[in-house]
Amino acid sequence: MPDDHSTNLAPRRAQDEVRPSPNLFIVGAPKSGTTALGSYLGAHPDVFVAGKELSYFGSDLEFRTTKGGRWRIGYDTYLEWFSRHGEARYRTDRSVFYLYSSRAAAEIHTYEPASRVIALLRNPVDQMHSQHSEMLFQGDEDIASFTEAIAAEDDRRRGVRVPPGCQKVFGLLYRDIARYGDQVERYLSVFGRDQVCVVLYDDLVADAAATYRRVLDFLEVDPDHRPEFEVVNANKVVRSPRVRDLLRQAPPGLRRLGRLAVPDEHARAALRRRLHGLNTRGKARPPISAELRRQLTAEFAPDIRRLETLLDRDLKSWLTPKDTDTGKAQRHPRVGSDRRAR
Repeated sequence: MPDDHSTNLAPRRAQDEVRPSPNLFIVGAPKSGTTALGSYLGAHPDVFVAGKELSYFGSDLEFRTTKGGRWRIGYDTYLEWFSRHGEARYRTDRSVFYLYSSRAAAEIHTYEPASRVIALLRNPVDQMHSQHSEMLFQGDEDIASFTEAIAAEDDRRRGVRVPPGCQKVFGLLYRDIARYGDQVERYLSVFGRDQVCVVLYDDLVADAAATYRRVLDFLEVDPDHRPEFEVVNANKVVRSPRVRDLLRQAPPGLRRLGRLAVPDEHARAALRRRLHGLNTRGKARPPISAELRRQLTAEFAPDIRRLETLLDRDLKSWLTPKDTDTGKAQRHPRVGSDRRAR
């Protein structure tokens, strides 16, 4: 959790800064390969990727502490993540809800109009299913059934049936986050097509090396760089909810002790990731019924067709629901955790 709890997003500009500032943004969507691509890019000598989701932009996104207070990372703390990486051609903010935000695109553009933007998209039904599992894992969701969770969206929009301590209520609006048409069009309109690269999760899974090369071409950096492309099981659950909750919101005394023991924010973030990793194990998600998959595919078909036009890309596979769902967690590329951690 950020140290600063200001809710004011000041209208600042990178051109007025003497400190290194971000100029590359991986904006989402959640559970669509952003962690994998961020890890690949973080190994490139010309690219630095912040080691956590910072979510400075997107002033319409309301983040809360587990006790219900509003928070947002402060500007100085935000820039501190990039302060030691002025030599990097690209300094990257990877925050997966920027794509969903109705304000983030304009705010990023105001800050740095020359920014490059990368958006990753996944079949909306699979994205929602995976995000629901992630929200359960993080402790922000308390309805274990995916079917029941998406049925509860209208209630949650009204503030009803929201889990105690949920830090991002908007993350429970699974359908809204998976409707990419308006989101992608917003970034294309604000930045122009030359500054936006849209990557499909399907391509990252099918050929990570070729997809990575396309991203490097977009960034105009050395295209011959090759990280290790490893494959891991994407879905996970916590071993101990109590340990997870302690890492989410440690008592004030323990937080002070942590700051004394590990003064550097970057090092503390790395330690938290390590502890989260030790409290994590892989587990397949419960399957989506064929009936529900067909229903959701039909519901999202107009938005998928709109996206086909925006991207000039055939998305027929997204429009053809699978007859069965095995329940096995989909596998996706991701770099091992110990390589040039940023």
